[in-house]
Amino acid sequence: MCLAVPGRVVGIEERDGTPMARVDFGGVVKDVCLAYLPEIGVGDYAIVHVGFAIQRLDEESALATLRLFERIGALEEEFGDAWTRAATEAGGTRKEEER
Repeated sequence: MCLAVPGRVVGIEERDGTPMARVDFGGVVKDVCLAYLPEIGVGDYAIVHVGFAIQRLDEESALATLRLFERIGALEEEFGDAWTRAATEAGGTRKEEER
């Protein structure tokens, strides 16, 4: 599943002429393209889909959505380590699988 997830902008830079941000999604920080929202600032919240910030969001709505996603396991599904999850589901651990 590919979700549009709210995150908080924690840093902004220009990379090869493209505005980029470091965005915190409840503890997971990813690089995000700001081409559609170049006016967004550090501390603002944005909805991010496939690596692009697509809409600004108020903090209350962003945090409520993150809590809901966490409760239903959507953040783990979206951002979790797939190898560790697959190994756990198979009854092992990633370290055991690497041996």
